[in-house]
Amino acid sequence: MSNTVSGLPIGRGLLYLIVAGAAWGTAGAAASLVYRTSDMGPVALSFWRCAVGFVLLLAVHLLRPRARTASVFEPLGRKALRAVATGIGLAVFQTAYFASVDATGLAVGTVVTLGAGPVFIAVGARLTLGERLGRGGVAAVAGALTGLAVLALGGGGATVRPWGVLLALVSAAAYSVMTLLTRKWGRDGGADAAGTSLWAFAVTSLCLLPFALAEGLVPHTADPVRLGWLLAYIAAVPTALAYALYFAGAAAVRSATVSVIMLLEPVGAAVLAVVLLGEHLTAPTLAGTLLMLGSVAGLAVAETRGARREPLPA
Repeated sequence: MSNTVSGLPIGRGLLYLIVAGAAWGTAGAAASLVYRTSDMGPVALSFWRCAVGFVLLLAVHLLRPRARTASVFEPLGRKALRAVATGIGLAVFQTAYFASVDATGLAVGTVVTLGAGPVFIAVGARLTLGERLGRGGVAAVAGALTGLAVLALGGGGATVRPWGVLLALVSAAAYSVMTLLTRKWGRDGGADAAGTSLWAFAVTSLCLLPFALAEGLVPHTADPVRLGWLLAYIAAVPTALAYALYFAGAAAVRSATVSVIMLLEPVGAAVLAVVLLGEHLTAPTLAGTLLMLGSVAGLAVAETRGARREPLPA
């Protein structure tokens, strides 16, 4: 069950994406603790998570044995193009999402961004990559989007503002382009997922730096040690680790499947909100979580079955 171009087994790619989605889900809870501990703003937090994530990935890259780093050769021009395109896409994705949340609220910003993403990706993958979802895939995507809407909007009280919705759609479009490009380069072969993560974070950090400076780069806090540990966690787990796994898995798995598996992020965030932040487990939270988990499981089974039916390379 290997992707015949990227060489990564489909099952391992799915596992990478599931771990990445779960790790992303912890970022929201950690960010909430950062906001409680300091006056750091969301753009500054995004800058620090990407900048420190770049340093961590660079250290790993330098410590890897030469035999492993030389296993994937890629022309310098193509590598630079991938890093710039992915970094800009990541910067637009994060910045537009935070702006959407500020304009129209967390619930609406989340449901529009994460809900439009799978739709954009499914259409884009069909038009540009020739990937088909099939009836089961369409049903799984529909179930995941329904679960997301129940999870995000079930509490009521959401306010829809057109400008915020537009920003959320921009964020979803940037995420979709990033996912489709990663899948395309993975199918073409010769793509180094580790290198993509490393240099994309460098580009993203440069893009976010002016906005972070305007917002306030250095936070004020009464507990710098706790803030330092929180920032280190955010940079290491839901950033460096999660994005490295995401870029590796997205190169091997169908784009629409990637987008739905990444909806595990709000599931993880909802679970942590109940367990760590003391929020109550409501019926919409439980129903939305079960719908989304079922959809992810269904798509994972369909992906592995499709991989078994693919002809082996000569």
